[in-house]
Amino acid sequence: MKITVITVGKIKEKYLRDAIGEYSKRLSKYCKLEIVEVADEKTPENASETVIEMIKSKEAERIVKYFKEDAYIITLEIQGKQLTSEELADKIDSLGIQGNSHIIFVIGGSLGLGGEALQRSDYALSFSKMTFPHQLMRVILLEQIYRSYRIIKQEPYHK
Repeated sequence: MKITVITVGKIKEKYLRDAIGEYSKRLSKYCKLEIVEVADEKTPENASETVIEMIKSKEAERIVKYFKEDAYIITLEIQGKQLTSEELADKIDSLGIQGNSHIIFVIGGSLGLGGEALQRSDYALSFSKMTFPHQLMRVILLEQIYRSYRIIKQEPYHK
């Protein structure tokens, strides 16, 4: 299975880069992981709704360039479906069984995802109704993918 994480913006904090590196290393035992960073747009203070939509649209254009025809696209959205860790593991496992060999997870920028990325999504996933910094969300996502593979393989992992 190939897992691609497409994310807006770069990781600035060393502790987050270290955590991402650790989970990337752990995941290499289970899948081929690729992390794609696309540039984020600067958001002016007091940006109008029109400017916000324009920014989200530009970021979405950059994201969809990395979508592959044969990939299953999972977008992270506050309004998406919330799953338990076991349900996410089942989702990943069943996608593989159904012949999907490539899953793309998409983390939007600080304003969220633009329409083009949302329209191409096969599944909207929510980790919480709360908002998380998109840099931290990358760590959380990788940890949950790693946890999913441990569950799928019936290997022990802390609860």
